[in-house]
Amino acid sequence: MKLIIILLSKFIYWIGKLIGKGSSMPGKIALKLDKNILKKIKLPDNIVVVTGSNGKTSTVEMIYNTLVNAGFSVGCNLEGSNQTEGVATMILRNSNLKGEVRKDILVIESDERYLRHTLKNFKAKYLVVTNLYRDQMTRNGHPDVIYDIIKEAIDSEVHLILNTDDPLSSLYGYKRENVTYIGMNKNELSKKENLSAYNDAKYCPNCKGLMEYEYYHFNHVGSYKCPNCGHCRKKPDYAVTSLNIKTGEIEINDKYKIKMTLRSVYNAYNLLDAFAVARLFGVDEEKIVSTLTDYVANNDRIQTFEINGHNGMLLTSKHENSISYNQSITYLVNQQKPCTVVLIIDAVSRKYFTSETSWIWDIDFELLKDDCVKKIILAGKYVNDLAVRFEYSGIDMNKVCVKMDLDEMMTETKENSIGDIYVVTCFSDRMKFMDRR
Repeated sequence: MKLIIILLSKFIYWIGKLIGKGSSMPGKIALKLDKNILKKIKLPDNIVVVTGSNGKTSTVEMIYNTLVNAGFSVGCNLEGSNQTEGVATMILRNSNLKGEVRKDILVIESDERYLRHTLKNFKAKYLVVTNLYRDQMTRNGHPDVIYDIIKEAIDSEVHLILNTDDPLSSLYGYKRENVTYIGMNKNELSKKENLSAYNDAKYCPNCKGLMEYEYYHFNHVGSYKCPNCGHCRKKPDYAVTSLNIKTGEIEINDKYKIKMTLRSVYNAYNLLDAFAVARLFGVDEEKIVSTLTDYVANNDRIQTFEINGHNGMLLTSKHENSISYNQSITYLVNQQKPCTVVLIIDAVSRKYFTSETSWIWDIDFELLKDDCVKKIILAGKYVNDLAVRFEYSGIDMNKVCVKMDLDEMMTETKENSIGDIYVVTCFSDRMKFMDRR
């Protein structure tokens, strides 16, 4: 039966590749035929699993390429299908007919809600938790809920790689030994106060005492300490000790310099996770630096274009994830070039169809008050919800243009843009712009 399932999975995957689909279907069918099929596959001892609210796909891709460039044979679900079925597809695709995955390492992206189900099938050697933020709350609920769900999947043997700057995800390492911490020192972008729309770490996630902060990088991420229980930012094993957002250069541990193509704090954290994992596998630091310097992701989340003489960039943000949108907005403002910003919200709750838009009030649109932003075009089915939010932002509404119809949005963009064009939208809506250029 095992042989039949492996053959069938490979065949369905091959058909799916021909028609541009199928990254989860082979695994879904395999698990229907035998729910324990993954337990019957011989896997390598070295399995890295990456989960968390944001940055999973980019981090996995960086880890994969760094390890491959170091000479390891690596299996990975680079397609981004990260629920249990997608992971099963990747494993069965990499299995031979004897049921053996002959790879040195498996690098697996896992949806945070499905991690506890996926890890019932095998043991991870390393688990990276990138961060925990408000993310698709219609689907996930509050980050505290996701914290508890992930905690179910963490056993005493797995080595954790955690962002020490995030009070919630770093709590997995509380009074635990086998942890590697990554973090970012205070830099030019750090602030004394949290200026975001909300603060999910005002109170300690461990004891609910009032948290104290030395500085914030963004939202609740920064240097913190709970005077009640002692939960605090630990000294990171791998830290961004220097950051120059203008040149896009970071320095790790005061020694290793990496030039970022995407000049953002978010990207720096992703790079740090990849650096840490590669070092745990013994990869030479300079080899890691050579792979990650000027790294360009292959996931099409960042795309460049040109319209009527205007340079443009599409910044894809995660569905209903305010911090993801904040990072896109922060990036374009940090460029300090005269620009037009196009914001599209045409699809909401792509799976649950709730049309729930309260999450846009968590986005720091106030950042767009910067003088470099000359024009703002709001577009899509939910443009009126966006427009109401902007009425409360303090932004001069004379530079805001509202276009529900996407064809009208494109005409406005082509004919009346000022400076560079930045399009900020989600996965479901990105091609609605790109296809109309």
